[in-house]
Amino acid sequence: MDTIKGLKRTDYCARFNMDNVGQEITVFGWVQRQRDLGNLIFVDLRDRTGIIQLSFNDKTDREIFEKAQSVRTEYVVAAVGTVAERESKNKEIPTGDIEVMVSDFRIISKAQTPPFEVEKSETVGDETTLKYRYLNLRNEKLTKNILMRHKIAKIARDYFYDNDFIEIETPMMIKSTPEGARDYVVPSRIHEGKFYALPQSPQIYKQLTMIAGFDRYVQLARCFRDEDLRADRQPEFTQIDLEMSFVDCDDIMDMAEGFIRVLMKETIGVDIPEKLPRMTFADAMNKYGSDKPDTRFDMLIEDVSDWADNTDFVVFKNAIADGGSVKAIVAKGAASHYTRKKIDKLTDYAKGIGAKGLAYVRWADEAPNCSFAKFLKEGELDSLLAQLGAEQGDVVLIVSDKTRKALTIMGALRLVIAKELGIIPEGKWNYLWITEMPFFELDEDTNEYVAAHHPFTMPMEESVQYLDTDKSKVKAQAFDLVLNGTELSSGSMRITDCELQTKMFELLGMQQDEIDAKFGFLVDAYHYASPPHGGMGIGLDRLAMLICGADSLRDVVAFPKVQNASELMSGAPSYIDDVQLDELSLIIKNNVKE
Repeated sequence: MDTIKGLKRTDYCARFNMDNVGQEITVFGWVQRQRDLGNLIFVDLRDRTGIIQLSFNDKTDREIFEKAQSVRTEYVVAAVGTVAERESKNKEIPTGDIEVMVSDFRIISKAQTPPFEVEKSETVGDETTLKYRYLNLRNEKLTKNILMRHKIAKIARDYFYDNDFIEIETPMMIKSTPEGARDYVVPSRIHEGKFYALPQSPQIYKQLTMIAGFDRYVQLARCFRDEDLRADRQPEFTQIDLEMSFVDCDDIMDMAEGFIRVLMKETIGVDIPEKLPRMTFADAMNKYGSDKPDTRFDMLIEDVSDWADNTDFVVFKNAIADGGSVKAIVAKGAASHYTRKKIDKLTDYAKGIGAKGLAYVRWADEAPNCSFAKFLKEGELDSLLAQLGAEQGDVVLIVSDKTRKALTIMGALRLVIAKELGIIPEGKWNYLWITEMPFFELDEDTNEYVAAHHPFTMPMEESVQYLDTDKSKVKAQAFDLVLNGTELSSGSMRITDCELQTKMFELLGMQQDEIDAKFGFLVDAYHYASPPHGGMGIGLDRLAMLICGADSLRDVVAFPKVQNASELMSGAPSYIDDVQLDELSLIIKNNVKE
């Protein structure tokens, strides 16, 4: 193998253009493709910025020419040569007007035939590409995604630094405290039988930085949650985490909006409104059936309970009598798409997410076809269609159930239908704040109220009076940032009164000894005076995913986990040997290692 002794890279491959014609340059990279045309050889050289063409002809030194003949895909090479204008230009790449007439060529490292073509890795199954992730990351699309993630991180740091935030690292091994998901735990060798937890968020520590007097904190924080994975979730993730003192919710939201404006302009050149729209949690659920609504299209949920209660259809009437409601959506112009067979598939989907059934009106011909027409009196169907503004060509879908359940089902159907009909516009960036969040959620299985947020969230002042009498009326000083139907961030003002904080723990079912054991250090800190403070964490991974137009977090994370939280490349998680187990005083049950 050759060496790079005496060579210094002039610049990255894709940074050269016609202004460099006539200059001698040195470039390093990987061979993407070699084309041998006999007395002419072209090599596409790739680095993280893109591709530049190397050219070898009958004037090239024969030893160098023969090296060029020998190279294969993914070899690492170095080239020295003069930039020249190409005769046959390639408008598909930034360097398509130029090539490098090579005068020195060195093979630094040979590669065996890769298990897939790097430039076509998107056509290969995940099992293979994730096993060879270091090869897959050479793919242009994934490389750009990782570079975009880096750019987002840099913009975040620059923005918050410029606004007087201090970056403070919080511990990665902490005390296990309940925060909604299962902890990843780390056994302690020194403290036998005790465990650290990996942080689900830096929540408690960043609040302590406020008590310590660092009134503006920021961190690109690594967070860990042992929960089931999906396209927008990984067991380890990064959030742009911030906390501010002497502020209210509006101050925190304004600061985040400033960051989003700068970010969108500097990454993809998009201008967003000076003030982002806001929607209450109640309106989001009632109109969109989701606390993270996609507002890029209409098809809003309508309440038809009053109409339904006057019919003889017992399915609707029973739902209303049980305290529920009847909800409908109108899919405009969808009758030609949604045949009876496709509506049956929608019904199966609805049942799969908890619906008892799916009523419909399909108005394809002159007379609408209604699945529950035999239960209606004359004029009642016309009244429904008029109330909904439905016309010939439309499809009406109706669900009756407990109100929250009916809304959630309709919200999910709304998204499925919009995707199937292709009515979600491209290129829209609908940011939205969700405000006036409920403090408690009703668990319909136990009919008891449970916390909707972490236990440090401040209730709205006007809601405190209902903490003991009517939890359904308690609202939180909390807010979520949503982009195109994806939740990017949750934030809130924090409880700073030790008595109120203790009361909140008690309302969540904790006894004093449990409060002392899990959160005593935080409650103690409040005895030494705390400024009013609040903050939020913006999901860096999800933000990168949406800006890159990726389908999954895997596409913006360098070394991601798969559905079962394993990493195919390294084989993590793995067993550890008996010596390590003994040091940690651990015993594996049922001999699973065997």
